Amino acid sequence: MSTHELLSNLKSIRSKQPWMVLSAAQKFSLSNARNASISHFYSFEVKDDDEAIFAIPDGCVDILFDCDSSRPSAKVYGTPLEATSIPFNRGHRYFGVRFSAGIMPDFLATSAQELVCNEHTLNEINPNINQLFEQIINTECFTEQVAYFEQFYGHQEARKCSATTYQVMKSIYQHNGNIKIQDMEALTGYTRRTIQRLFIDDIGVSPKLFSRIVRCQSAVYNINHSDHLELSNLAFDLGFSDQSHFQKEFKKLVSTTPLLYKNSVKHDDYINKLHYL
Repeated sequence: MSTHELLSNLKSIRSKQPWMVLSAAQKFSLSNARNASISHFYSFEVKDDDEAIFAIPDGCVDILFDCDSSRPSAKVYGTPLEATSIPFNRGHRYFGVRFSAGIMPDFLATSAQELVCNEHTLNEINPNINQLFEQIINTECFTEQVAYFEQFYGHQEARKCSATTYQVMKSIYQHNGNIKIQDMEALTGYTRRTIQRLFIDDIGVSPKLFSRIVRCQSAVYNINHSDHLELSNLAFDLGFSDQSHFQKEFKKLVSTTPLLYKNSVKHDDYINKLHYL
């Protein structure tokens, strides 16, 4: 696959975790999912160094399998609300499932709100998942791991959210997170109190926080996939009052400045790690 084809395919992934890619010892493998509730699958071996690995806000639930032969495990992660260090085991190989933003898989016996900024051991919130766990950790083949999870998830469902939450979430994405609560009230006909209650029950965070997450990911996405991007224009398009505000927010959520991030993801060290199946 050419670099152009690779980057074209990567445009379908709206939830980015760039520091995971850079933490890979060699290749960071990616695969689309057949089920729209799943954003994508990924797999990588962690570099054996002391550099911190950050997760950034993406609004997603991840299930991450540590496929180490002697100490395998599986954890469920909710979205962070700012750049957060993840304690990966150095030299271990991981297989990950990232659900689409705002999707809460119903086989997890926990609320969306309980997952935000938290991690849980998979078998603690679903003790009936041992067969899937054994299948995934007992193969080193990424495509087989994807197939096992898709076979399992074919019998599952995403948790249903209210029509109001869906309407608000769709509008947040349409505006790249640059939307006010007054606009949500006008859109739905409900008060902010009702909108917030429904949204937190369904998604785990308030509409305001979800908008912040979407705006962060929109900035990351545009930097990743635009060759001639002016950061000042991006800040304006996303509704920041000025570039200083944009830089401050970006650094808090992504752990670096927009310019340094741009230099990282446009570098061959980043692009050459990506392997799309």
